[in-house]
Amino acid sequence: MARRIRAASLENRTNRLKLPVRKKPFTALIAPNISIAYRRNEGAGTWSVKCNGWLKRFALADDYEDANDDSVMTYWQALDRAKTLARADEGTTEQMASVAETIDSYEADLERRGGRKYNATQLRLHVSKTMQAKTVALLTEKELHQWRLGLIASGLMPSSADRIAKSLRSALNLAAANDDRIKNASAWKEGLKKPDDEDAEPRNIILPDETITALVHGAYEEDHAFGVIMDTLAETGNRESQLFRLKVHDLQDHLAAPRLMMPSSKKGKNRKKNRSIEYRPLPISVRLAKVLRQHVKGKRLDAPLFAKMWDLAKRLKPVIERLKLDDDDGITPYAFRHSSVVRQLVQGVPIRVVASHHDTSVAEIERTYSRFITGDPTEALTRATLLDLAKPVATSNVVKLAKR
Repeated sequence: MARRIRAASLENRTNRLKLPVRKKPFTALIAPNISIAYRRNEGAGTWSVKCNGWLKRFALADDYEDANDDSVMTYWQALDRAKTLARADEGTTEQMASVAETIDSYEADLERRGGRKYNATQLRLHVSKTMQAKTVALLTEKELHQWRLGLIASGLMPSSADRIAKSLRSALNLAAANDDRIKNASAWKEGLKKPDDEDAEPRNIILPDETITALVHGAYEEDHAFGVIMDTLAETGNRESQLFRLKVHDLQDHLAAPRLMMPSSKKGKNRKKNRSIEYRPLPISVRLAKVLRQHVKGKRLDAPLFAKMWDLAKRLKPVIERLKLDDDDGITPYAFRHSSVVRQLVQGVPIRVVASHHDTSVAEIERTYSRFITGDPTEALTRATLLDLAKPVATSNVVKLAKR
């Protein structure tokens, strides 16, 4: 059995509380080039690991509360954790990233890819300073699960908590992808998972055509450029991210049959793989083509079709209020996409065509919108196949089946 290093002044709370309060930590060498460090504070002391010239705090000492082998540790628990963290760092002098540094890297990555930096900045508002200071490699499933529950306890809607948790998971995945020493990806995969009993049935807002028309006209009244974006979202049913990647030359303005060459979504793609963007022709109305033609007047062919515009949902709120729509319904621009899918389904458009039009899969359409694959068109198709057992059948038409 491996020998465990003793440090009489640090092993128990009685001896630790006899130490003077000071900023410089008390250290004990526990392995070659690895030391455990205890800082005596007015309140509970803290445990840190010192290795290769860097010092990283990872837990409170059990000076005033019982240890839980996570956020509060005994000397022996801290000793094992310090070795684990330091050994992951052997062979390099680079300090392992903290959660705060990971959020910074995530923000830079979003900016590089033209993504929404708000996904990173909102994390700084909801992740405590204590958690931001923690090393990513020391995050635990229990800690992350409690953090996610805390978001809802603070008053956030479960859907909002889920979006923030997804942002943190993306940031941590990026950290793990950039540092092979981070081996605890399962902690955030499980800890940030959406509970089975939380919003088990996704609530997709389906808007009547007249409501969508009113919202689009209201958006034009707010700001013309905003109105053009809402108009295009409503007619195509595609994602905001796809619209903002369109170029002027993607508007193929044929007089009788205009269309947009819509880029595929990057949703679910591995960032490490440089996959080419696919474009597919998407029919649009002559009316929308005329609006877009006027919108791009004077622009270069390789210029963006739409200027990047963030917080479309926030911009839509004044329109919703002016139209006296129930904001509790959670109406956002994404409702245009749900409504577009359902509109095509109830009008009998084949599911495969609907899936292709909205850049998704047949399986996803069936899983999310199966309850809408009913109504007059499909009912008429099914009704045409019903047997008419009341109709008499001529005896001569009855064919006797052969016995086997």
